[in-house]
Parts: sequence; C-alpha cells; structure tokens
Amino acid sequence: MTQQTPENDNMDAVTDENLTDAAPAADAAQDDTPEGRLAAAEAKITELQDAFLRAKADAENQRRRAAEDVTKAHKFAVEKFAREMIAVCDSLDAALTDTAADAAALRSGVELTQKQLLSAFERSGMKVENPAAGEKFDPNQHQAIAMVDAEQEANTVVNVLQKGYQLSDRVLRPAMVTVAKG
Repeated sequence: MTQQTPENDNMDAVTDENLTDAAPAADAAQDDTPEGRLAAAEAKITELQDAFLRAKADAENQRRRAAEDVTKAHKFAVEKFAREMIAVCDSLDAALTDTAADAAALRSGVELTQKQLLSAFERSGMKVENPAAGEKFDPNQHQAIAMVDAEQEANTVVNVLQKGYQLSDRVLRPAMVTVAKG
C-alpha cells in the first residue's frame, strides 16, 4: 500500500490532466491527416444535408398547411352569410305556400322578407348604395346610365334605376343612375 501524500496527489492530478489532454491531441493529430480531414468534412456534409432536408420538409409542410387553410377559408368564407340566407329563403317559401293570401298580406310578407334580407346583408358587412336625387355623382360608387336635362346642378344624381351594393368598402355593384347634364 502506498501512502497518499500531497506530492502523490499532485502527481495523480498531473497524470489525469495529461490523459485528458492526450485524447484531443490524438484526435487533432488524426484530423491533421488528409483521411481525418476528409472524414470530418464528410461527417459535416452529412450533418448539413440532414439539416437541409429537415428544413426543406418543414417548409413544405408549412406550405401545404397554409394552402389547406386557404382552401378551407375560400370554401367556408360565405358560411355565415349562407346561414343568414336560410331564414330569408324560409320566409319566401312560407309566402309561396300560402295560397289564400291577399295582395296586401303578400306585400306585407315581401316587405318583411326584404327587411330580413337587408338585415342579413348588414350583419355580413354589406351595405346598400342608394343615392338620393341631387347627390353628387361619384364614379367610384355610381354608374351613369344616361345624362338627362334636369333642373338641378350638373353631375348630380337625377334618378336611381338600380341600387348598388358594397362589401366592406368594396363595390360589388355600382348604383345605376341617371345624371344631370351640365
């Protein structure tokens, strides 16, 4: 048995350091050879190729999911509006099946159905463009069907032939109007 002295402890520590330093030195010596450098380069290439393939697969999966989301958004974009229209259709069906209705009752039913339809339009972000007579003609909102002589200011709406409609500030159909000549 050997007795541990502070000198022996220092020797053990130095020997352990030499052993741990020797392993990287051996790897470094091995890497200095052309074969070692080639093996290291090939390992790095393989690692980078794997990383590239993973990144490419992730990007492709994201692209596919985004395309699916867009397809679903297009497919179901009008779902809320379609649900609103079901009630309007039910009202029209009820009016058509009532054979005993007189003209006044039928008119009242149609007016209520129109209010229901306009309410559904409003809830869906649509608004009706119905310019008043004398309102300034706006080519972004109105379509001039004819220019007529009128006793009002030039380039103002004389008559509305057909209402226009907008969806979130986008014109779906301009109001068809006649316009006063200058």
